[in-house]
Amino acid sequence: MDRRSFIRKAGASGVGAAAAAAALATPAIAQSNPKVTWRLASSFPKSLDTIYGGAEVFSKMLSEATDGNFQVQVFASGELVPGLQAADATTAGTVEACHTVAYYYWGKDPTWALGAAVPFSLNARGMNAWHYHGGGIDLFNEFLATQGLFGLPGGNTGVQMGGWFRKQINTVADLSGLKMRIGGFAGKVVQKLGVVPQQIAGGDIYPALEKGTIDAAEWVGPYDDEKLGFYKVAPYYYYPGWWEGGPTVHLLFNKAKYEELSPAYKSLVHTAAQAADANMLQKYDYLNPAAVKRLVSSGAKLAPFSQEIMAACFEKANEVYAEMESSNAPFKKIWESIKGFRKEHYLWAQVAEYNYDTFMMVQQRNGKL
Repeated sequence: MDRRSFIRKAGASGVGAAAAAAALATPAIAQSNPKVTWRLASSFPKSLDTIYGGAEVFSKMLSEATDGNFQVQVFASGELVPGLQAADATTAGTVEACHTVAYYYWGKDPTWALGAAVPFSLNARGMNAWHYHGGGIDLFNEFLATQGLFGLPGGNTGVQMGGWFRKQINTVADLSGLKMRIGGFAGKVVQKLGVVPQQIAGGDIYPALEKGTIDAAEWVGPYDDEKLGFYKVAPYYYYPGWWEGGPTVHLLFNKAKYEELSPAYKSLVHTAAQAADANMLQKYDYLNPAAVKRLVSSGAKLAPFSQEIMAACFEKANEVYAEMESSNAPFKKIWESIKGFRKEHYLWAQVAEYNYDTFMMVQQRNGKL
């Protein structure tokens, strides 16, 4: 055998073996999935770190699970598009995804709100149960498909507070003529009780309260509200926010872009979204207790809405639902599903959970915890 020919062949064989070994050493996910780079528009500013942070958790998990192959760059409200136009930008393909609350777009169709929160609906645990096991994700995606979108739950704040008021609100009559910054769907309900709903961006709420342009404003809950300083100009802090018993924050994706993903990437998107969903609620549950104590020590006057006010709002909300069900078939289909589960959820909640929590709350009030 020619010595030089043998060396050349041996060398070529060695290179091939090395290449094969390198291929075997490469993680399977990197071999089977291409690099994907998406942009995500958030509806929230970075200063609201818990709700804005949901998109960052989602992005981080996707990157880590794919060795950096799937990158989602998160942009805060206003960096690419205004916060309340995030879903529109995703539909248009300006961005591939957004992190938003679906009820922001209820003015286009009230069905949008059902995937997030509507008055006197489910609490956070109930919404998650309905979404993941009651067909809610699929039902809402039937509607979202008409908007060129695909959506997954990507966070929840838990039941929100009823808002900040410049004066005490004791009776239904006290609501008449009240100018209140309150989000869309709930505004339609309280309008029936004489409230004048106002649509005001988050950054403009404090000066409007300070100047008396508005008399009240709702936002989220203690941790986020504290950052905005409302207690300084509207000290009466009422609860609960009956219009947002368990608001789901959504990750919405351009449907065509989502469908381009491999099955493995689609699975990871679902996993990362559900992780971000759980993480946000857990974080709010951890941060709100200390925040509400700080607010009270700073002068906030904490008080519940009276049962008279709650009952009147419940009645008016049902009137609004009846009007919408009679004129909007997609709304009726989803709302009937939520209503059916709502009855069962609150039946079960009265049994073990309510009794255990009530006992423990009594112990807390008695100073035994």
